[in-house]
Amino acid sequence: MSTPAAPAADERLAPASHVRRMLGRPELGAVVGAAAVFVFFCFAADSFLKASSLSTVLYSASTIGIMAVPVALLMIGGEFDLSAGVMVTTSALISSMFSYQMTANLWVGVLVSLLVTLALGFFNGFMLTRTKLPSFIITLGTFLMLTGLNLGFTKLISGSVSTKTIADMEGFASARALFASQWNIGSVTLKVTILWWLVLVAVATWILLRTRAGNWIFAVGGGADAARAVGVPVVKTRIGLYMGVALCAWISGQHILFSFDVVQSGEGVGNEFLYIIAAVIGGCLMTGGYGSAIGSAVGAFIFGMTSNGIVYAQWNPDWFKFFLGAMLLLATLLNAWVRKRAEARA
Repeated sequence: MSTPAAPAADERLAPASHVRRMLGRPELGAVVGAAAVFVFFCFAADSFLKASSLSTVLYSASTIGIMAVPVALLMIGGEFDLSAGVMVTTSALISSMFSYQMTANLWVGVLVSLLVTLALGFFNGFMLTRTKLPSFIITLGTFLMLTGLNLGFTKLISGSVSTKTIADMEGFASARALFASQWNIGSVTLKVTILWWLVLVAVATWILLRTRAGNWIFAVGGGADAARAVGVPVVKTRIGLYMGVALCAWISGQHILFSFDVVQSGEGVGNEFLYIIAAVIGGCLMTGGYGSAIGSAVGAFIFGMTSNGIVYAQWNPDWFKFFLGAMLLLATLLNAWVRKRAEARA
């Protein structure tokens, strides 16, 4: 009497190998690219490996990375925000001009700026969900309106294109300690934006991988109609993502304000593309549903290495945009290849 054959094991239940899991990570391509850029500038620029140079690289990366984190989450959710760059300037202008004109403690202006900036994020998300127009159109309109308001109100109130100095106002020292402080360790200067950046990356990663909201973000980016059919609150998720961008724009705006005391009304235009580029280099797909916060941090670090490495290598900085565009194309192709390999192994 023959013994019945044991049922074949279900391959779907087999534990995935470390290699397979690694190949499935969205930030894999960015990590490989970052290593290549780092090694390249180590040979191309003698001063690149100095501690003071690396601290400058980290600072440049953090100023982009703070905004690249929420932009990455927004892209995973399938949307864009072209107003993110000027929103940073708007938040700084509101804090400065409100406090100066009202002769109030600077913290009053900072809190008013927080409320107004969050309202702008809510406006973007609300208009998107109400009108059903593409996020490109909605946020492009917000971008143009904020650009005009920044310049118009600044000239109307201050009489010039920049705000008045606020260095001697009450609350400046404590606000600067939170948003623009720095620590000197020998020849190395570490700025508080690096800490803000790391905290935001950690929080965003926890949200994406450990919370229900993270599942909602991936579901909405993968297909809003399908997500809605299984009970995902699509409207709330999208509005929340835009308000997340607004919150980080507020943080970045306060850093600019309390670092330089004054704000130029025309700043921030074009920076939204840097945030998107950092997110795309970090593994986010333009179509949504795929990406990571860690990847956006790696993308921002690549940006910091490139922008400063060109200077340390004493090259013509006019070529920077060329290198940035080339990195974007290469990263997009590499990310697409990594994702196809991951899907083939699944």
